[in-house]
Amino acid sequence: MTKGPATLVYKHFENLTDPRVNRGKNYELLEMIVIALTATICGAQGWADVERFAQSKLPWFRQFLRLEHGIPSHDTFGRVFARLDTGEFLTAMHAWVDAFAGSLRGQAVAIDGKTLRGSFDRAAGQSALHTITAVACDLRICLRQMTVDEKSNEIPAVPALLKLLELSGATVTLDAMHCQVETAQAIVDAEADYILIAKGNQDGLHNYLMEKFIQYGEDNYEVDGMKKHVTVEKSHGRKERREYYFIPADAKAPILKRWPGVRSIGMIYRSREDSQGKLHDETMFAISSHEPKIRMLAKHIRGHWGIENRQHWILDVTFAEDDSRIRKGSSPEISAAFRRMALNILQQDTSLKESIRGKRLRAGWDETVLDAIYSGFSSP
Repeated sequence: MTKGPATLVYKHFENLTDPRVNRGKNYELLEMIVIALTATICGAQGWADVERFAQSKLPWFRQFLRLEHGIPSHDTFGRVFARLDTGEFLTAMHAWVDAFAGSLRGQAVAIDGKTLRGSFDRAAGQSALHTITAVACDLRICLRQMTVDEKSNEIPAVPALLKLLELSGATVTLDAMHCQVETAQAIVDAEADYILIAKGNQDGLHNYLMEKFIQYGEDNYEVDGMKKHVTVEKSHGRKERREYYFIPADAKAPILKRWPGVRSIGMIYRSREDSQGKLHDETMFAISSHEPKIRMLAKHIRGHWGIENRQHWILDVTFAEDDSRIRKGSSPEISAAFRRMALNILQQDTSLKESIRGKRLRAGWDETVLDAIYSGFSSP
C-alpha cells in the first residue's frame, strides 16, 4: 500500500497507460512519476538531474515506493516519458489540480501562451513547443495546459481549452490576440464572464473604443456612468501608475452587437518610471461582459498582468524552462507539466516564508521541509 506523496500520484495517475511492453518494465511508471515530480520540486532541470536527486534520496523514497530495481537511469526516464500519451497524462494531472482548486466561481482565470524556447530541434525539423495555460490568478494555480503547433494557432485552441474547465461564475481574462467573437461566445456559453483587451487585430472595435474615450477625455471623463480607479505601486526602484476607466456599453452601437453579453467598455492607462527616471506609458482598451464595477475589473486586469511574474518569470528564471534541452517525443510537454505542477505545489505551500527558489533549495536539502510541502498540497 502506498503512503505519503506517492498516494497523491497513485490516486490520480493509476489509469495512465504505460507505453512499454511487459518485459521492459523493470521500473514502475507511477514510481517514476513520483520521482520526477519530487525532483522537479527540489530543483532538478532534466532527466540526469532527476536521476542524481533520486539516487541521493533513495532512503527517503523507499519510505513510499518499493523501487524493486533501484532508481531508473536518466536514459530510462527520457525514453519512457518521451513515449507517454500526453493527453492521458495531462488529463490525470488536471484532475489532481481540480481536486485541490475547487470551485472557480468568483475567481479570475487568465489564459496566456508561452513558448519553450529550448525545445526546438533543428535537425529533426521540430519547432519550439508552444503552450497555452489557464491560471487561477488569486489561487496561483495553473489549471490547464495545452500544446499548440505555433503561436498563431492559439486562437482556435482557446475555445477548446475553455471547454476543459468548469467556469461557471468565473471571469476569464485574455490578451488582445484572443479578442475574438468566438472566444467571447465560448465564455458566455460556459456561464462565465470575460474581460478582453482590444487592439489592432480588431480594427473596427479598437477604433470605436479609442474615439469614444477621446470624446470622454474632452469632458475630463466626467460623464454619466463613468467609473475611474487609480493605483500606484512602487517596487524594485520602479513606480507604476495605472488608471482604469469603465462605462456601460452602448447597447445600440452596431460595432458592439457582434460581441455576446458585452456590458461595459474601458480604457486602461499605464505609466511606469524606471530606476533611471525614464517614463514608459501605454494605453489600451477593453470590453467586458461585467457591469462597470471598476475595482473588480481593475483587480482582474492587474491579476492577468501578474501572470508574467507569477508564472512565466518563475518558470524561465527559477525553473530554467527556456534552457531545457528536453526534446524527444512527448518529453517536452511532460517535463513542462511537471514544472507547472511543481510550481502549483510550491505556491500553495504556507509552511515556509521563502521565495520559490528558496523553497526548492530547502526542500532538496531538508526532507522534513519536503514532507511539509507535500502535506500542505494534499490537505486543502
